[in-house]
Amino acid sequence: MYLCIAGFFPDGHENDFVQFELDVAPEFNQTVLDLVGWGSLEEGVKYGVVALTATQVRQIENVLGKPIPSDLDICISVFA
Repeated sequence: MYLCIAGFFPDGHENDFVQFELDVAPEFNQTVLDLVGWGSLEEGVKYGVVALTATQVRQIENVLGKPIPSDLDICISVFA
């Protein structure tokens, strides 16, 4: 299982396909899980796709050292 961060155009946009996708490297899993309030990947599966706040996005961006677009709605989920 792994964490995936995805970005979509805001509601009302004619294109509802994924515009940004980033798989979280395993060594960052626990830190990112802590930032979203999940205890484990298994717990994250129960939540499905969850929207991240702007604060969470910036925190995750700092942890991963990779930019995440600020003009998209950003979500996180667990994939098996």
